[in-house]
Amino acid sequence: MARRRKNNNNNSLSKSSSKVLSPPLSSSSSINIQFTKLFIDNEFVNAIEDNTFETIDPRSNTVICQVAEGRKEDVDKAVEAACKAFKTGSEWRTMDASYRGELLNRLADLLERDREYLAKLETLDNGKPYSDSFNVDLGLVIKCFRYYAGWCDKIQGKTIPIDGPYFCYTRHEPIGIVGQITPWNFPALMVAWKLAPALACGCCIVLKPAEQTPLTALYIASLIREAGFPRGVVNVIPGFGATAGEAISSHMKINKVAFTGSTKVGKLIMQAAGRSNCKSITLELGGKSPNIIFADADLTLAVEKAHHAIFFNQGQCCIAGSRTYVQEEVYDEFVRLSVARANTRLIGDPMEMGVEHGPQVTKLQYDTVMKYIEIGKKEGATLCCGGYKWDGGNDEGFYIVPTVFSDVTDDMTIAREEIFGPVQVILKFRTVEEVIERANDSPYGLGAAVFTSSLDIAMQVSHHVSAGTVWVNCYDVFATQAPFGGYKESGIGRELGEYGMQQYTSVKTCTIKIPNKLS
Repeated sequence: MARRRKNNNNNSLSKSSSKVLSPPLSSSSSINIQFTKLFIDNEFVNAIEDNTFETIDPRSNTVICQVAEGRKEDVDKAVEAACKAFKTGSEWRTMDASYRGELLNRLADLLERDREYLAKLETLDNGKPYSDSFNVDLGLVIKCFRYYAGWCDKIQGKTIPIDGPYFCYTRHEPIGIVGQITPWNFPALMVAWKLAPALACGCCIVLKPAEQTPLTALYIASLIREAGFPRGVVNVIPGFGATAGEAISSHMKINKVAFTGSTKVGKLIMQAAGRSNCKSITLELGGKSPNIIFADADLTLAVEKAHHAIFFNQGQCCIAGSRTYVQEEVYDEFVRLSVARANTRLIGDPMEMGVEHGPQVTKLQYDTVMKYIEIGKKEGATLCCGGYKWDGGNDEGFYIVPTVFSDVTDDMTIAREEIFGPVQVILKFRTVEEVIERANDSPYGLGAAVFTSSLDIAMQVSHHVSAGTVWVNCYDVFATQAPFGGYKESGIGRELGEYGMQQYTSVKTCTIKIPNKLS
């Protein structure tokens, strides 16, 4: 049973609601798990060594099903299928670009048809609220495939007026075989972010979904086959990073790796890419994004957006506003309102309608977040609310009550390291120049936000904060058309938009001698 928590003063703030377009579920038993094997060459097959692993329901710490575990030999098999599909003269290589777009649109149609099932599967495997899975994640998945469907026949080079009797032009050719490794926090959406631009450019793919959340990727694979994509164009290999992930990163026949996940693992992928064949890489990594609230901001708006920025998806967002800087004139009031909002956040079974806050994805992630909460207390931050396991629902679930710390200083661990959980860290600042310097004092540079009524302040902060994305008076506004990626240790390259396709093509220069005389 979901439960809304109230603060001691009964000063509750209204929550942001999302329309849930499908009835809630009470257990995983009503979801038919259809695909649990590896997807290679348009067939679902067992792993070569018949290995399997458990995927867990985070609501109850119970096993959903066994999933085939791919290892190096399975990756090799998938790469060979992809190479065959990509070879010169193959159906995929000779296909009209406009027809690739038709296939992507057909896939989007199938995703729309099965949107409800996919959202339920996503919530079952990940623990995020069903309303978010259906309205946010799957909505953006479908938009992503439709957007890149429109780009397929619009990828073009240039003619270049070089010196001499020459005709010079460029071609943007598919980079080749692409390895893609996706995270567990947005399983279906990250699959779309990876697959759609790569397919639009004409690449062939070996994708490894996170071992914690493989089910939606496997179901999407079945829709890729149903849509009519040729054999071997997309292959999906569930498995673990140390085996399947490493095999992809170091494979000599893979031309590029795209990875979303931790900075630590991203560095390992860079090393593997360099040791093997110097393959191209795109990395979208960790973050500790500053969310800066000035005294002249609309405080009600800023409190709600800052709340969403850190607690959305149980805080399991690389882009989360995990350092909330508040100007000293409004600091105390901002903390009071933020605590009141956290205390009214609806926590419960994510399959229930209206629930805002579900469990962390795994026991390991739960333990990690609880460790950081204890560190925050020991280092002297003030625990304003939360900081403990939710006392409702299944005792074995991985639920953490929304947590707010105030009186945080920049040197504290909770202000420096990525917690990846529902922990709001609120720091105080005085001036624009000071907060910009403090915001940039981090190895990360994924996102940032500023709340102010001053255009001058908004421009000053957005231009001088080192981050790949900056929001002004909003947060977590994503569009497939706009590029996303990080500065510094938050990554290399960009995903989404036209920029995202640049990561999946190689530019070839062609120069043709023009005869001096007409024959």
